[in-house]
Amino acid sequence: MKKPEQPASTGSGPLFERRYYIDIDRPALTAGQLMEAIQNNVAHYSPDLLAQFEKIKGHEQGLRQGDEFSIKILGPWNGSVRVTEVTPDCFEFVTLEDHPEAGRIKFSVAPLGKEALRFEIHSWARSRDGLVAFTYDTLGMGKKVQQQTWELFCEKVAQASGGHARGPVQVETIEHDKNSAEAQAHA
Repeated sequence: MKKPEQPASTGSGPLFERRYYIDIDRPALTAGQLMEAIQNNVAHYSPDLLAQFEKIKGHEQGLRQGDEFSIKILGPWNGSVRVTEVTPDCFEFVTLEDHPEAGRIKFSVAPLGKEALRFEIHSWARSRDGLVAFTYDTLGMGKKVQQQTWELFCEKVAQASGGHARGPVQVETIEHDKNSAEAQAHA
């Protein structure tokens, strides 16, 4: 039975927009080649101790719309996601029922000038419910694990590119009021 999606509109608390990105100088791979490598083995780029991805629906290689992953997350909650978009330069997951977050997350690679790339993870999500919001936002436990997971993911992508990270992973967080235009557009 197909698990229902858990969009941001079903979550609790403020909507967080988060961006994690790393700029890569002189990569050996093009943006398309790097994205293809990521799409062929998402689990390889995720740190197993923090978030272990396992494809539970779909072909073994590559990503297709409708594929699903189970994610074993460090801490008390695991979750599942479904692939909602796949292009040569990006892919997107939506969280499924019982995931600790409610929302979407997009992974993309784009050229940055003539000899550089930017790999970015961009999410729009709320906590699933009040308990998750308290643990994640108030106590900060989930937030630290999530940030470490996506920073390490970005670093592994930079290594796989054959280039050199221009600097550390950049992290941006914007908290949107639930009634804001941005929150309504991404709910």
